[in-house]
Amino acid sequence: MTVTAAIEAVWRIEQPKLAARLTRTLRDVGLAEEVVQDAFVLALERWPHDGIPHNPAAWLTRVATNRALDRLRRTVLIDGKHRQLAVDLAELERAMPDIEAALDEDIDDDLLRLVFIACHPVLPAEQRTALALRMLGGLSTQEIARAFLVPEVTVAQRIVRAKRTLRDAGIAFETPRGPERRERLGAVLEVIYLIFNEGYVASAGPDWLRADLSGEAMRLGRLLAALVPEEPEALSLVALMELSASRFGARTDGTGNPILLPDQDRGRWDWSLIQRGLDGLKRAMALTPTPGSYQLQAMIAACHARAVSAADTDWIAIAAYYQALALAAPSPIVEVNRAVAAGMAFGPAQGLAIADALREQLKDTHLLPIVRGDLLAKLGRMEEARAEFRRAAALTGNERERALLLARAGGETVETSTII
Repeated sequence: MTVTAAIEAVWRIEQPKLAARLTRTLRDVGLAEEVVQDAFVLALERWPHDGIPHNPAAWLTRVATNRALDRLRRTVLIDGKHRQLAVDLAELERAMPDIEAALDEDIDDDLLRLVFIACHPVLPAEQRTALALRMLGGLSTQEIARAFLVPEVTVAQRIVRAKRTLRDAGIAFETPRGPERRERLGAVLEVIYLIFNEGYVASAGPDWLRADLSGEAMRLGRLLAALVPEEPEALSLVALMELSASRFGARTDGTGNPILLPDQDRGRWDWSLIQRGLDGLKRAMALTPTPGSYQLQAMIAACHARAVSAADTDWIAIAAYYQALALAAPSPIVEVNRAVAAGMAFGPAQGLAIADALREQLKDTHLLPIVRGDLLAKLGRMEEARAEFRRAAALTGNERERALLLARAGGETVETSTII
């Protein structure tokens, strides 16, 4: 691994943790992110010549803290709040000899608090998700824009406004309790799932999946479920992520190319993780007679997990669950997945009818042409199918996915799987 690749790996792992820790001290999300980025820029300059430090996280924390102190000291009009921040930072600086222990202490709490801050009701929904994906997912504005099908400048504006709003509102860096926690819970669950999904299939870049990002989402989900153990949707989300992540070992070949669901060696699935997910789903189902959206999605994932082979998958049950999900949480993405399930359960013509109704809503995403291409191929309409795969390849930002789609467009008999 090159030094640059090593720095990028450290960035993926450490950036959210450092941002969370410094946000707690600085009480300013924007400033925390800026000084963390400054630290990584310095790492890119120094580490290729000086070598990677024994403890990269400690080195980055020290540099980021010093940068924060420098910025505050350069402030001409320093008010009482800034003076107190400077005192807090100075105390943190004096504690630097114990940095290795400090980095591991309550770090998950810091990350979860950062999610709750990003999901504060003072922020509009679109700003919450953009800020959380930027700070916790480490996604670029370009990647976030691609995931949400909006211009990059729009995402950048949302993030800037979110940081400014949180700073000006003086939001406390804490995990809320009681009614305030319940008020934010839905948004927190959504953000954690978005982070997991970005790891499950990266929206852009050279890698098909980012297991580190999905793993971080699972840890946050488990921590949240421990805070609200009687909340069925929190338990269901954790079960959904565990059931989905159980396939990671079978989702790529030795060179990182995708292996889609029908072709996966199920012996490579993580069966202990599957059992954990099934147990969590069972607990969630016992808490409510009416399944929510995450519980329904976990039930779909459980159908796949219980199938000994692809041919044994209960597609009729999956189609029924998607129908229920379309009523509980309607969205174009749910509908495109329902088209896949209907096509598998009742024939490709029925699935194509559902997919065709989504052309206007999903005209700028690669997801719909993937599904339409697969359904058209099953109907024997090969030229139309290849055109759809070429269109999907042009729209995706993931290099591995693009290669897979171009192979299918070229007539190779690659089985295009579902988004499920």
